[in-house]
Amino acid sequence: MRNIAKTTNTAPGGDIPIPGGDIPISPFSANGGGGESLIDRWGRRITYIRLSVTDRCDFRCKYCMPMRVQFLPKKMIMSLEECLRVARVFSSLGVRKVRLTGGEPLVRPGIADLCEKIAALPGVSEVAITTNGSQLPKLAPALKDAGVRRVNISLDTLDEDKFRALTRTGELQSVLAGIDAALAADFPGGVKLNAVMIRGTNDGEISRLADFALQRGMDISFIEEMPLGDVGYRRSETYYSAEDALSQLQKTFALCESDFNSGGPARYWRTESGGKIGFITPHSRNFCSSCNRVRITASGRLYPCLGGEEYVDLLDAARQQSDAPLTARIMEAMDIKPEGHEFNVHSSETKVVRFMSATGG
Repeated sequence: MRNIAKTTNTAPGGDIPIPGGDIPISPFSANGGGGESLIDRWGRRITYIRLSVTDRCDFRCKYCMPMRVQFLPKKMIMSLEECLRVARVFSSLGVRKVRLTGGEPLVRPGIADLCEKIAALPGVSEVAITTNGSQLPKLAPALKDAGVRRVNISLDTLDEDKFRALTRTGELQSVLAGIDAALAADFPGGVKLNAVMIRGTNDGEISRLADFALQRGMDISFIEEMPLGDVGYRRSETYYSAEDALSQLQKTFALCESDFNSGGPARYWRTESGGKIGFITPHSRNFCSSCNRVRITASGRLYPCLGGEEYVDLLDAARQQSDAPLTARIMEAMDIKPEGHEFNVHSSETKVVRFMSATGG
């Protein structure tokens, strides 16, 4: 299967908002579900989807996508009505958490309206967003009013020069303003920071980033870099492990391991002040046995595993009048979800050829 991104240079923008009128919602049982559950062939229950609403982004982070990337034509991208329909069918099958991703989800016009409609779906208990933060100064209040409970903001460095070099097109001050706006909006589930650890770039800032988050009442998760796509350098050269980060943090903070679970893959440590520092460890400590999620790209591909190339195409089914074909395709994906991923940061071969930006994180 080929990566959906091809090399050229196209600027983001121009997506279509939701037209007027609500999408009819099918009847649900009294408990908010349709009486069915998504259980994969390994017995894991799927209750969480990460739904990409666009492949476009206003940044070009080096570990996520190439600088020159051709975005998909609009006819190959799910409309916001189709995104809502996918979320609705998943909710009827027992999914309770919907996280909207991109690219950068907040560059998609109509995103707040979509959040409001998803939050109103029977059975959905949490709508969350992962964002680079650049659009939050203008959108944070609307997202809060739309029912978004939790916002995760990517922040890999507090050094302006490093930030510009890493994101290629981003400005640190716009993200810091976005963080302030999100905190001021007071989302019910809070604001969390995510930092991808990159040796030679931000490995000397681990404690500084943690302190920045904790001083503002935010949790932070440090993520081992995932080897998705050929980004022009060997991942073994930039890999920085959670163990190394923890050793660094323990020189500054008194940490104790916590059993807190945010519903995702992070394992948390608690500080004396009560703040939480998490680690997402696709390399050093595989978390696949408790995987409760699948990912849907903006083009409608359902990837049962971030670390695999197998997918089920939902786009055509989402454009049919009946929900039955879409439900059938989703159920089909349960039979191809692998037991776990097998990342090898030291391999010279890129096992997963699509970029992180094509999957939605």
